[in-house]
Amino acid sequence: MGEYVVMLLVSAAVTYLLTPLVRRFAVRAGAIVPKRDRDVHAEPIPRMGGIAMYIGIAAGLLVATHSSLREIMPGTGLPGGLLAAGGLIVLIGMIDDRWGINAIAKLAGQVAAAGILVGSGVELQNFPLPNNDLLSLTPNESIVLTILVVVATINAINFIDGLDGLAAGIVCIAAISFFIYYYSLTRVVGGVSAEAVSALAAVVLAGACLGFLPHNFYPARIFMGDTGSMLLGLVLAYVPIAAISSLDYTSLQNKANRFPEILPLLLPAAVLVIPYSDMVRAVIRRTRAGLSPFAPDRKHLHHRLLDIGHSHRSSVLILYSWAALFAIAVVGLSIVTVKLVVLAGTTIVAVLVLALLSIPKLRWWSRPPAATESDGTGLPAAGSVVPAAGPGLAQAGSNLAGPPPDLAGPVPDLPDSVPLTEPEKTAAKIAGSPGTYLS
Repeated sequence: MGEYVVMLLVSAAVTYLLTPLVRRFAVRAGAIVPKRDRDVHAEPIPRMGGIAMYIGIAAGLLVATHSSLREIMPGTGLPGGLLAAGGLIVLIGMIDDRWGINAIAKLAGQVAAAGILVGSGVELQNFPLPNNDLLSLTPNESIVLTILVVVATINAINFIDGLDGLAAGIVCIAAISFFIYYYSLTRVVGGVSAEAVSALAAVVLAGACLGFLPHNFYPARIFMGDTGSMLLGLVLAYVPIAAISSLDYTSLQNKANRFPEILPLLLPAAVLVIPYSDMVRAVIRRTRAGLSPFAPDRKHLHHRLLDIGHSHRSSVLILYSWAALFAIAVVGLSIVTVKLVVLAGTTIVAVLVLALLSIPKLRWWSRPPAATESDGTGLPAAGSVVPAAGPGLAQAGSNLAGPPPDLAGPVPDLPDSVPLTEPEKTAAKIAGSPGTYLS
């Protein structure tokens, strides 16, 4: 564990220290996000923060080459294949962050980066089946599926990068979950196993996210841009791909969990459920509207949370909670011996709590009171709802603490047949100017 902690700290420290320098470079290079309708920030902010994250990941992997893990790196695509693919992605992201790239060219670059991973020996070659069987893929099927998974994950992370700190935090939670799971497998198998490579990639990815978040959390001073979001997606896809093909599932029977055939597949789906679901919704929404799947809009999940009344920070923290819930449920099932009913019940309670946090309309205790409140003087208290009291007064549902536009000027003269009571006269004074009410 000590070696992993060192790599985490190195990756985080390098990323944290380099991010201000990258910010200055981005400003001078003109890589600045202008104010757009779909954005939530109020002023232009530099991007390209992914450069610092890439260097942080590279530093962590460089330290790993001088540790005991160097013995199992050959043939795993680590560090050479991952850094080469990441370097290509960062280069494409830098060009896109500065000048912009059309969707087809960007997709081609993502496919090329995935091809580099495949060429370095990272492929989805087989999948576990019940009774210790394996579903083996042909070489062509393996290449196509691996590229599809990598490209889908890259775009899923890119799609959720819409709020300060959101993508970095979600990926950090996913990376930590992956690390805990794959590190636990190394303890079960014993010695330095192939799963240590996935644990290593996950821990340096988590370190890069932790080092970047202090600069990127709301209010952000720098964005990661496509440079960072595509890099995070690439490394995050690498972690389970490298593990699934190298894991000896028979060695897990009666050791790590009761479902060794399912959990290696369920964990990636669980920790990536938010970015994947948001991506699928975006593609369906845009294609139904006759737009390109890559056309930008302001209808992502994080935008929905803002629209229903959440603040910027609370929206991000709610999505963090959802990601952590899914990840903890699966990781807990894999490494902790608990009854399935206990885990299911805990998950249901957590979902209900998160639903109350996510949907303000469900919070009955924070709804405004329906009845008029009095401050003891006979007048409605400031901020309370005032029912209609007669002509010339505020309409029902208005707030006397801030007069509506139609009462901003003098109140029209009222007929003599409608005398005003003292409280009504006082209310009219608040709404209009002196001398405009009946004496």
